[in-house]
Amino acid sequence: MLNVAVIGSGTMGNGIAHVFAQYGFPVTLIDINQAALDKAVLTITKNLDRQVAKGSLTEDDKTATLGRLRPSTSLEEGVREAGLVVEAATENVSIKLDLFRQLDELTPADCILASNTSSISITKIAAATKRPDKVIGMHFMNPVPVMKLVEVIRGYATSDAVTQQIMELSRQLQKVPTEVNDYPGFVANRILMPMINEAVYSLFEGVAGVEEIDTVMKLGMAHPMGPLQLADFIGLDVCLAILRVLHEGLGNPKYAPCPLLVNMVMAGRLGVKSGEGFYTYTPGSKDLVVAPRFAK
Repeated sequence: MLNVAVIGSGTMGNGIAHVFAQYGFPVTLIDINQAALDKAVLTITKNLDRQVAKGSLTEDDKTATLGRLRPSTSLEEGVREAGLVVEAATENVSIKLDLFRQLDELTPADCILASNTSSISITKIAAATKRPDKVIGMHFMNPVPVMKLVEVIRGYATSDAVTQQIMELSRQLQKVPTEVNDYPGFVANRILMPMINEAVYSLFEGVAGVEEIDTVMKLGMAHPMGPLQLADFIGLDVCLAILRVLHEGLGNPKYAPCPLLVNMVMAGRLGVKSGEGFYTYTPGSKDLVVAPRFAK
């Protein structure tokens, strides 16, 4: 059985580790912070409990899944025997490049190095290694245990064999892999982020309020969540980072981030993770309340 290492135990990392472990793969979840690892294991356990309650898993399945999961604070030990590494670290170019240089030295020669990046060039990441043919994008959607899509991104040098292996591996996780080429934002975020940015501009320019913008998109376009609420869910800092990648990579002013989005990120209003974005978020409450700044 393929040994999998997942780097980064945040929302995406713990979700990716959860899915691989659930479908029978031994998984090492790696993070430099032990407290973050403990929190990740607790989150995975709660999500498995939710699946058991819904009847999609048994208690034995849950126990087996957790038994295949090994947390580690050591990158060297965690990837030593890996056949696949999935990087889900912070969406920062320099961090990712440094990490892939290390992975190139620490992993077996035949190990595939995948990134869960939502916008950073796979070709650029691959160029930091001596195995660009074995570097690929494996962009899961949040929440990973629920969402079916995996955007499989081919770098300039990614081999056909590696691409097909990752496509098949995604299917083994009961996901739907979709192959795309390596251009800024890939497909998902090249289409999604300009929509979110335009929603922020509509608020910024006084076209409509937060609730009105989200209601139009939910009821008029059948979106399950309005773009401003979705931005809060993704993280406004993440949205801003992706828009900057699009703006820089494609050189088109239509991708320029809205000044309101920039200011909110600078002010630390990042959405769900900070407790306030376009809406406010109170632990334990499911009520959607517009942030005071935007309330009428």
